[in-house]
Amino acid sequence: QVQLVESGGGSVQPGGSLRLSCAASGSVFSDTYMGWYRQAPGKERELVAHITRRYSTYYADSVKGRFTISRDNAKNTVYLQMNSLKGEDTAVYYCNRVPPVSAYWGQGTQVTVSS
Repeated sequence: QVQLVESGGGSVQPGGSLRLSCAASGSVFSDTYMGWYRQAPGKERELVAHITRRYSTYYADSVKGRFTISRDNAKNTVYLQMNSLKGEDTAVYYCNRVPPVSAYWGQGTQVTVSS
């Protein structure tokens, strides 16, 4: 059974940093695009960044230059380094394939940016 487990969220002040991790079970990981998504209160879930198997990356304009996605195929893990965090980054962050598979959504990890 495929499982994606996100971790690393927390509460930080504006300008702070967090590093999120997503551990994948099964074979979901190695041959696919993997992405980080987020959902803020009252908003649709959106794709923040993705990374291909060969490490090409994409970033939403709102996070470009501040967030860095990476992956470790040997560990079936994808990371999101988030720097210069802003209040508008507050959301629950999820990982999933790109495009996402509905059955793979995990619990997510809460990121709160507030002074």
